[in-house]
Amino acid sequence: MGSLVFKKDDLGKEIARIAIPAALALAADPIASLIDTAVIGHLGPVQIAAVGVSIALFNQVSRITVFPIVCVTTSSVAEEDAVEEVTVEKEGQDLEKRLANNYQSSTIDTETTVRVEEQESDHNVETHTINSEMTYENTSGKQVNVQEQENENLDKDLVVSNDRKDSQFDSDRTVDNPPSTTSGNSSMSKCENKRKNIPSASTALVVGGVLGLLQTMLPIFAAKPLLKFMGVHSDSPMLRPARQYLTLRSLGAPVILLSLAMQGVFRGFKDTKTPLYATVAGDVSNIILDPVFMFVFHMGVSGAAIAHVISQYLISVILLWRLMQKVELLPPSIKDLQFSRFLKNGGLLLARVIAVTFCQTLAASLSARHGSTPMAAFQVCYEIWLATSLLSDGLAVSILASAFARKDYRKAIAATSRVLQLGLVLGLVLAVGLGIGLPFAARLFTKDNNVLHLIIIGTPFVAATQPINTLAFVLDGVNFGLSDFAYCAYSMVVVAMMSIPCLFVLSSSNGFVGIWVALTIYMTLRALAGVWRVGTGTGPWHFLRN
Repeated sequence: MGSLVFKKDDLGKEIARIAIPAALALAADPIASLIDTAVIGHLGPVQIAAVGVSIALFNQVSRITVFPIVCVTTSSVAEEDAVEEVTVEKEGQDLEKRLANNYQSSTIDTETTVRVEEQESDHNVETHTINSEMTYENTSGKQVNVQEQENENLDKDLVVSNDRKDSQFDSDRTVDNPPSTTSGNSSMSKCENKRKNIPSASTALVVGGVLGLLQTMLPIFAAKPLLKFMGVHSDSPMLRPARQYLTLRSLGAPVILLSLAMQGVFRGFKDTKTPLYATVAGDVSNIILDPVFMFVFHMGVSGAAIAHVISQYLISVILLWRLMQKVELLPPSIKDLQFSRFLKNGGLLLARVIAVTFCQTLAASLSARHGSTPMAAFQVCYEIWLATSLLSDGLAVSILASAFARKDYRKAIAATSRVLQLGLVLGLVLAVGLGIGLPFAARLFTKDNNVLHLIIIGTPFVAATQPINTLAFVLDGVNFGLSDFAYCAYSMVVVAMMSIPCLFVLSSSNGFVGIWVALTIYMTLRALAGVWRVGTGTGPWHFLRN
């Protein structure tokens, strides 16, 4: 099995070229949040619990809009880019055909003209002979004059005939090596260097900017009631740092949505390296600025929020600079914007994201209700649980969309099988690594013994669920690649309806452990929903039954 999973064939190379940068880019932000958590943990359990609540709330608000924008943008841009490439290729082929036809027509006209001139020349020779014979019957003076004039005319005709033959020879050589290919390549090269007109890219930026502004205003003006919903009451020591962090981090919401929309555009172009470079640059700046603002400038959790916002602005500037080199950001007309398409396809994904994030946010809220210590331990375990699992999500999303778009079902089946195997292997490796290493690595996040004790209790759940998580995320990506958005939305709503009662019941009866048991049930149901869709060959997977 190992030799098949890591086989270096064309499919394996394609996975490595496209999926690995995408997986790293997807995992970079959770990993940066993980480092954030480790740095903030040195401020104390109250601060890390407050930041955990704020991040959970911010993610609940942002993911509702982020996920539909990214998915719809990626699929729309990929489709429009493919149509433009086909159009350019067809225009290049038509240009080559027209040039070839023009050269052939020119050659035929030249040959016809030469034949006519030769016939006229022969006719002139015959006429000259007859006239010469008739001239001998006249006087000798007139005979010489007429004969000289006819000789001059004959010489001119022969020169013209020879010139046209030479012209035909040159034309034949030109047709044998026509410059149509060169002209076509030149035309294609100009098209490639020209910035593309992709209306979906402009639409994504407009939608992302508007939603980002709305997302900024909501936490700023409603921070206190939102935090109360999360279990942070007015007398809680977590309220002040949580409110500070949430308000400051919300200032970065517009650029976060813009950067994610631009990442969707680049993925539509099958360029996963540019988002990776920009994300890494931003996250590295976040990691560097975190301790500077928190400890050097003594800004505490506010410094962590400011560092995060600065890093998001840096990511957006890098992506915008690169995007302006590839795409015309201003469409020819407002009518070219694809608002109806975004609303239609984004509706189903919106329902799915609400179901997903509600379960995860509810788990964080229930942890906060048990106090700052359980919330701090939950935040550490949750960040590790999510960051490691997202590595497999990148493998699925990046590679399968193109295979399904070309309706290359043989390659789609092979890619699905390979990615599922990779996800399972990754899950097993993560399970072993976290099971052994997390109890020792927990001290990097906090030094509070009570929090450390709960982290050790949560370690078996974090580790044991990794194969389940990776399988669920891979299957999500597989179904997204097939544009099976309706099933993904409806099945996730059903999973959420079954998981929410489990969270309430198990949290009230078993506390911290009960929450993690409920999350395990939630991820298991999520994975089973994906397995059932592919295994039964229903919906878009009907070709598997053939």
